[in-house]
Amino acid sequence: MSTYTSAIDHIRELKKKYGNWENISETDAARMIVQNRFKTGLDVAKYTAKIMREDMAAYDADHSKYTQSLGAWHGFVAQQTMYANKKYFGTTARKYIYLSGWMVAALRSEFGPLPDQSMHEKTAVSDLIEEIYTFLRQADAKVLNDYFRELKAAQEAGQDTKEIQDKIDNFESHVVPIIADIDAGFGNEEATYLFAKKLIEAGACALQIENQVSDAKQCGHQAGKVTVPHEDYIAKLNAIRYAFLELGVDDGVIVARTDSEGASLTQKIPVSNEPGDLASKYIDFIEMEEVTLETANENDSLLKHDGKLVRPKRLPNGLYQFREETNIDRVVLDCVTALENGADLLWIETPTPDVEHIKMMVDRIKEQQPQAKLVYNNSPSFNWTLNFRKQVIAKWEEEGKDISSYDKNNLMSADYDGTELDKAADELARNFQKDAAREAGVFHHLITLPTYHTTALEMHNLAKGYFGDEGMLAYVAGVQRKEIREGVSAVKHQAMAGSDLGDDHKEIFSGENALKAGGTKNTMNQFG
Repeated sequence: MSTYTSAIDHIRELKKKYGNWENISETDAARMIVQNRFKTGLDVAKYTAKIMREDMAAYDADHSKYTQSLGAWHGFVAQQTMYANKKYFGTTARKYIYLSGWMVAALRSEFGPLPDQSMHEKTAVSDLIEEIYTFLRQADAKVLNDYFRELKAAQEAGQDTKEIQDKIDNFESHVVPIIADIDAGFGNEEATYLFAKKLIEAGACALQIENQVSDAKQCGHQAGKVTVPHEDYIAKLNAIRYAFLELGVDDGVIVARTDSEGASLTQKIPVSNEPGDLASKYIDFIEMEEVTLETANENDSLLKHDGKLVRPKRLPNGLYQFREETNIDRVVLDCVTALENGADLLWIETPTPDVEHIKMMVDRIKEQQPQAKLVYNNSPSFNWTLNFRKQVIAKWEEEGKDISSYDKNNLMSADYDGTELDKAADELARNFQKDAAREAGVFHHLITLPTYHTTALEMHNLAKGYFGDEGMLAYVAGVQRKEIREGVSAVKHQAMAGSDLGDDHKEIFSGENALKAGGTKNTMNQFG
């Protein structure tokens, strides 16, 4: 990777070689090279895959070093997320971006808003990855451009430039890993392979694939989920790994998601070649009843199972029903099998955010796969306030504490806001990620669609005030003044969109003939 100094030397050599590049400034060309360190999506994927692998190793050594991400549905959202991390924490270390299939379906499809059922265009996913990295790379270019402006001013003033040069040479990129949701692969294993290649070429270093039937896919927090036999899922894990290897992303990460805890159906019965094989373990979970040839109905599907003739329970739609109370056993088998067949991380969809429940499953998985690690969905589909209040009440009951002042059937009531119950529940929320990382093997915490909700809330509040009695005050006090006070970079929206960068490029390209936007009459000067 080029440093500013090495890039200057490189351009100087090229100018000597070609002889007619006198208009090209070594320092300006080197500056532009340094401002764009990633030339392709594959450069990004290789760079971020290495980061993820190092983070996974760090977590194995110390469970306090978990990673986090927020879901982004636009490149600008991802960019501002990383700007905030740099501003408040000085680094993007262990901070990722999550790309949610739910948000792609709801916000990025040309069909308009869609449910999370793999109905959106596949290309919308790769397009969003490319868009996110375009915005993150532009953030690098913008910040470095500011540093180069400082450097130029210091040089012209004859000042010491070492501190500025160090900022340039030690610059930490805004480019971070993306964990990309590819649903169930949008088709068979060949479709999964082709889809995976597009996402990797766009920059994704980590792909998350679920074990649902592709053409019957449901959101993990909805009913009607249908899982596939392990052999089908393993084929898709293989397809993704081959895609990574073909494209030279040797450290690519596969996240295996199981929906088995909430799924009660399967589309087909796999072929078992001998008792105890993977297919037979899957068949064991299917609900069956013993029959004879005489009691069986015409056109029934029958199996010999445990030495008996049985009829698998089949629904009118042709799907097969799993036995009650087998979901946790199926989750454990799914996870162990995925880790044995090329997956790097696990994703378990759970009905509530309960550390003890997650830990129970992970502990069983770790009996066979000690290094098992989770990516966990801190989902907005959970009512976090209600769930944690329930957990606190249950704990207090167990301890014999008097809870008579609380209505257990109405714990979401605003009457309880600010109470001891509310404070205890909020502490559970504050510590949930730390606790789950320490106790339940959660390496990565993400919120799938937070910015769907923040956009809705902020627009709701702005519209309520702006179209009401507040008028412009709703924007002034509710948005712009807060941006100024917090130092949000986007308050200077012209520069954020690239006007300063463009001005400098124009000057590099055209010299004194450049027509620039950043003069004294630019109203953005009001923001300092």
